[in-house]
Amino acid sequence: MRSAELLKVEQAKTLGFSPPGEETFGEVAKRFLLYQHARLTPKAYQRESGIVKDFLQPFFPGKVADIRRVDIQRYVTSRGGRASPHSVLKELNILKHLLRLAVEWEIIAINPAQGVKSPKVPAGRVRYLQPTELKAVLQASPSWFQPIVGLAVGAGMWRSEILGLRKLDIDSANGRLLLPQTKNGEGRIVYLNNLAMAALQRALAPEGNSTDVLFRGISPERISVAFARVCRKVKIQDLPFHDLRHTAASWMRMQGAGIHTVAQLLGHKDLRMAARYQHPSPAFLGEAVKRLDGVFGKFCYPGVTMIPGPHDPIEVSPSE
Repeated sequence: MRSAELLKVEQAKTLGFSPPGEETFGEVAKRFLLYQHARLTPKAYQRESGIVKDFLQPFFPGKVADIRRVDIQRYVTSRGGRASPHSVLKELNILKHLLRLAVEWEIIAINPAQGVKSPKVPAGRVRYLQPTELKAVLQASPSWFQPIVGLAVGAGMWRSEILGLRKLDIDSANGRLLLPQTKNGEGRIVYLNNLAMAALQRALAPEGNSTDVLFRGISPERISVAFARVCRKVKIQDLPFHDLRHTAASWMRMQGAGIHTVAQLLGHKDLRMAARYQHPSPAFLGEAVKRLDGVFGKFCYPGVTMIPGPHDPIEVSPSE
């Protein structure tokens, strides 16, 4: 065993990297899940663990070093006929992460998943609440549900963040929430506006401990059902509770906040994900392009009417 290890060291010096290990995919998957257990929320870990054990391990029964790019592409193709593009993309991202860690752990030299084409995911729905719709939703909501809606649309919080919110997470003096762990497994700061602050004041109870959650006894399913009932009552269709985050992101963008700022406020690491949440209205887009008139409107070409009327011909001089 000692001789084998010394040979491996010498090979690493000669080649510039360690030769592939003998670990099976199952062994690396077990180490990967142990690594992720300390970094994900219990719910996120359960979902990721299920993907690894139910789909990835059965498809890759051999050694990690034997996996080739064509094998991963074959996995994507085979899963594409049985799962949605979003699910396949999630599974592929987990596989890429696992193999990237295998490279860091010097089990394999290169990541075979690098360069594998991801499945094409349909564009997100363009739906968010108008201010009048939001007012109708808040007025139609029961008293216990109004603060939840206010935090979702006022601060762009995830449903899980709202249900896990404790008194000690509230920093009223600085108008913010200090969340220790969120959906992506990391802590983040949620900044509060007047709508979110008013929602918190309605939800806060004077009694109880600082470690008590604000919305005790409320399940995620109850929130979804309550929101669906409210939407039916005010005749709003095809709007799940999660779209309140879309509403927050879209209106922040239309009020001048940059995409990087909105991504940070909503807890997104990927700007592509942030862009899916932000849907400026046609009127906003029209006004945005018209701002160029303030820059270019003073210029005109010789013999050309810069902004002709609906019946005015555009005349160009012969020299042009």
